[in-house]
Amino acid sequence: MRVVFLGTSGFAVPALRALAREHTIPLVVTQPDRPAGRHAVLTPSPVKVEARALGLPVADPERINREEALALLRKATPEAIVVASYGQLLKRPLFSLPPLGTINLHASLLPRYRGAAPINWAIARGETETGVTTFLIDEGMDTGPALLKRSIPIGEEETAGELHDRLALLGADVVLETLDGLAKGTLAPVPQPAEGATLAPRLERDDGRLDWEKTARGLHNQVRGMNPWPGAFALFGEQRVKLHRTRLTAARRGPVAPGEVALRETGRLLVGTGDELLEVLELQPEGRPRMTGRDFVNGLRDEARFR
Repeated sequence: MRVVFLGTSGFAVPALRALAREHTIPLVVTQPDRPAGRHAVLTPSPVKVEARALGLPVADPERINREEALALLRKATPEAIVVASYGQLLKRPLFSLPPLGTINLHASLLPRYRGAAPINWAIARGETETGVTTFLIDEGMDTGPALLKRSIPIGEEETAGELHDRLALLGADVVLETLDGLAKGTLAPVPQPAEGATLAPRLERDDGRLDWEKTARGLHNQVRGMNPWPGAFALFGEQRVKLHRTRLTAARRGPVAPGEVALRETGRLLVGTGDELLEVLELQPEGRPRMTGRDFVNGLRDEARFR
């Protein structure tokens, strides 16, 4: 089958690899190179890097719905278009172009977590299960009729980055299965139910700000969901500290105030929350390398509190 692929982030790379093994890819479309790193060096997207490694033709239009971009897609004569973590909304002249439709791979069990950051918000909001969904794109935000869904459990300690990688691999298999079902006529789109729909908006840096009045589980989920970006953080004195890993203790905080470091004699970094003590396993003071909670506690001299 002739399949045009639209994708940008690393989540889309396994799907591109799988499609390149099984189908003809006349064109890969990705976002233009963007500044990255401390020195803002123009950097190609992970999908562009992979497409070049596979020897596939690549285009990176600034606006995918403009006529010059549509002309490239028409010239490629796709039977289907597959979209995975591309980063631009598609309009009808584009998504109605191929006879089998334009298929989106989304990292949630739709209609839950429609939007830009479904993996992060699923973890931050305490979900224990998630998955991937393929659906036919329409004018809405992840609202088109669903094709296939596959679910997986979310680990108690799993971060958004770790779950991202597992879902990307699962998604590659589901994309192939979706195309096979459409080609054989054994797969029919099903409208998404209105019940249970939730949004997963684009992440902002301040989404990582920790409020120690929240429950230990809520904070633990936030730390996991914001890892690796934007990163959960708190202030320690006037210093910004990023928290990379935490662990639930089930120990009531007692007289310990939210944000206060407790039981330093244990050698563990135990911090009061709204209900229990939360152990911080790995953290990073601003301008310093990552360190263990134990090393951080050993360096404390006075009463200590996060805020």
